[in-house]
Amino acid sequence: MILGLRSVIYPAPDLARAKAWYAQVLGCAPYFDQPFYVGFNVGGFELGLLPDAVPGITGARPLWGVADADAALARLLALGATALAPVTDVGDGIRVAAVTDPFGNRFGIIENPHFDPTKLA
Repeated sequence: MILGLRSVIYPAPDLARAKAWYAQVLGCAPYFDQPFYVGFNVGGFELGLLPDAVPGITGARPLWGVADADAALARLLALGATALAPVTDVGDGIRVAAVTDPFGNRFGIIENPHFDPTKLA
């Protein structure tokens, strides 16, 4: 049985630089910090950095929740990300955007006023 999203792993060939950048983006230090893997607790989910992997923007497209997509996108760009997809209303007030992090990975965000992570199905 699938219990829900636990981890999203981003390739990070320059692990020290990626750790510092994501600590700024997320506003917290990693809870797990080893040469083979760095993990951040982000609202009960894990964002992991893996040094032995190849960055890219294709494949699965995780979206990290934000309260304000415009502000979050502006902050990501100010921290050195590159715009990939502008803030777009995909319907019913749900807004998404994406950047490429400084390491070549797609980093997506979502502002969803309908999703309540405290409610279980």
